[in-house]
Amino acid sequence: MDIPVTLTTKQLFDFLLNVAVVRPVFIWGPPGIGKSSIVQQFAERVGLPCVSLLGSQLAPEDLIGVPQITGDVSRFCPPSTIARKEPYCLFLDELNACSHEVQKAFYSLIHERRIAEYELPAGSVVIGAGNRAQDSAIVKPMSSALINRMIHVNLTASHRDWLEWAWSAEIHPWVIEYLQTRPDHLWSQPSKREETFSTPRSWHMLSDALKSYGQIPGDTDLELLAHGCLTNAHAVQFRSFVRQIRSKYSVTEILKGQRWPDDPADRDVLYFLVTSFRAHLIKNLPDDARRASGETHQLILTAKDKIRELTTISLEMAQLILGADDSGQKLPNWFVMELIRDLPRLAGKH
Repeated sequence: MDIPVTLTTKQLFDFLLNVAVVRPVFIWGPPGIGKSSIVQQFAERVGLPCVSLLGSQLAPEDLIGVPQITGDVSRFCPPSTIARKEPYCLFLDELNACSHEVQKAFYSLIHERRIAEYELPAGSVVIGAGNRAQDSAIVKPMSSALINRMIHVNLTASHRDWLEWAWSAEIHPWVIEYLQTRPDHLWSQPSKREETFSTPRSWHMLSDALKSYGQIPGDTDLELLAHGCLTNAHAVQFRSFVRQIRSKYSVTEILKGQRWPDDPADRDVLYFLVTSFRAHLIKNLPDDARRASGETHQLILTAKDKIRELTTISLEMAQLILGADDSGQKLPNWFVMELIRDLPRLAGKH
């Protein structure tokens, strides 16, 4: 499903409050992004119990029920999970992973709020959700008849929304601090191979695992947890981040005058600091040098000094600052040109 407009979790929540109460909505998004939790929160807000059905595990009779003979006629008896007397929120998760026979069974339920002779109580809400074909998930083409019975939205990960939630949910401080530094690591595209990948859900799992130790886990345990939950590159950098915390290095202190770590044993810490330093500059430097404030001018001078210092430790690491981050963002062109003018050695790979 190609939907050019995306919604963050907050935007989707508001959208559901206004739209889902009058028309069925289908939420598209990658695994682990929080589709199910948003629907649960929506149901709580509107005061409805939420009944979840997993499309990939349904057969047609799980919806329409089985026939029961009454006198000279037979009637289909929907299952008790659906045939309720009070209004409720029916969440059809992984709807586009079910068979076409099950999809057809949903037609009247979604469009007419009816299954055979049973009708959903007035005030009930129907919401569907599913992964996209590009997410390497189990999906089946959704029929045009089913598509046309719902309003479709595309959910995207928002680090701001997630971090705001994370504080209230008491997510492990290491996870929060790391994603404040590297918000682009909150989510990554699922691999075509069977590999772990970063999602809001996997960061939550990592937080729970870290908290379960009750104390700081050792390096081996930390490595197992990080690689068991996250994209490989993110796991490596998260471990470096934790080492950086333990070694008392930080980007803030680097900008205040702390020297870059130059011990070969701290190579991974240096790499994390450099990529975080780059992310800090990308975030705080304007696209146009003429828009720089007095505070920004001071950051520019300090950054140049620290990059000059870094070239004496590792030219390769200094050149890394000029490259793009994982999301493709780079330093402003004017700043890169000034660096290359002042430090021509940096131009080796650029």
